[in-house]
Amino acid sequence: MAHILIMPRQGNTVESCIITDWKVKEGDAVKAETAVCEVETDKASFEVPAGADGIVLKIFHEAGDDVPVLQPIAVIGAVGEDWEVASREQGTGNREQGSGSEISKHNELPPTHSDRKQQPQDGFAAPPLPTTISPRARNLAEKEALPLPVSGTGPGGRIIERDVKAVMETRPALTAAAKATGAGSVPNAGSGIGGRITAADRASFGRQPQFPALHSSFDSEGAITETPIKGIRKIISDRMIKSLAESAQFTLNASAPVSRFMDLRSRMKASESLYGETGLSKITVNDLILFAVSRVVPRFLYMNAHKIGDTIKTFERVHLGYAVDTPKGLLVPVIHNANLLSLAQISAEAKRLAVACMNGSAKPDELSGSTFTVTNLGSLGITSFTPVLNVPEVAILGVCNIEMKPVALSAAETNENNGGVRFQPHIGFSLTINHQVVDGAPAARFLKALCEAVADIDLLLLAAG
Repeated sequence: MAHILIMPRQGNTVESCIITDWKVKEGDAVKAETAVCEVETDKASFEVPAGADGIVLKIFHEAGDDVPVLQPIAVIGAVGEDWEVASREQGTGNREQGSGSEISKHNELPPTHSDRKQQPQDGFAAPPLPTTISPRARNLAEKEALPLPVSGTGPGGRIIERDVKAVMETRPALTAAAKATGAGSVPNAGSGIGGRITAADRASFGRQPQFPALHSSFDSEGAITETPIKGIRKIISDRMIKSLAESAQFTLNASAPVSRFMDLRSRMKASESLYGETGLSKITVNDLILFAVSRVVPRFLYMNAHKIGDTIKTFERVHLGYAVDTPKGLLVPVIHNANLLSLAQISAEAKRLAVACMNGSAKPDELSGSTFTVTNLGSLGITSFTPVLNVPEVAILGVCNIEMKPVALSAAETNENNGGVRFQPHIGFSLTINHQVVDGAPAARFLKALCEAVADIDLLLLAAG
């Protein structure tokens, strides 16, 4: 019997995965352990095994498609086996569970890519409106002035968001003015930049013969490249909008003197030549900051919390997230129970997780569950910025660069130095809070305490044992 391969679920919060690459094609022979495709979530990428020996009879999605978890992506079976018959039989049966296979009786086979790409020769015509459509699908269709498909791939033929996106792939891009005219038929090409359909194109469509738009070879605007927003970049984009829409974000800025901090770091770097391999030489400025945060946050537990609806969940332990810049986008691995770890342990875990993020091997559990997040742009020379909350967290700390700042001298120092100020290195911090949960004064007290801890980092290490 044919085996229906579905999109596996990676963690409880993952709703869909993007197929980044197919490693096989229809007709290829595979073993159960053969990796047939590579997929990615907003946090990691992984390979999907075939789950059964046989031939790849059918592939339902192309590379780049965003596929909901537990939905069919391919059929593996015997040579000559009818994949449609096998799919119908298993799609209406009981739920299967195995390596990458779980099929609900409510699942229907997705439309193939060729089915979605068909369109009339003389333009993009608007079919009649359906009776069942999800709110997200309707909102997207209205926003894009898009005619809806007659039926969808959701349960009972319900039109869902991916059906509207599939229609969008077949229609030329519209200008904002053209979208404002509402849903309806459009020509195959427009006179706007990049072939976009303008409002004038829509108004004249059907009243005169359609001719390809003529473009000058010396367009004054030069070359234009259009890149679809997808993969981790799209999910990051959606999360940023969600974060700003669901929280009242407020940022405070401060700085801490780091003369002792930098002296300690220099002595740690030199420790290997004096005491042999101790691991201290590998501890970075960011490791020290993470350690300081892990010790200060427990004194201000209102900063170590989640806002979920009308409920505030406060955590005793600090699960410290920190931003990692990877080739695929921003990831936030988590150092769990950071307040219970030593400086050396935090440093080692931070490095291990960063490597896993860079090579795409980080596990879902290593990328979730943070209660407070740190993001560091100091190495890029940033003096101040506004970190965006990693919701549902209520606070995120931005670490800025180290720069020299004037400091007023005491009366004795003024007499000795015959001047009023001296310059000292300071590190900047930008703290964003959710003002729905944390007020400005409590957040300022936390930031002040953190600056004091960083200024006296050697004492903090002694106190931590």
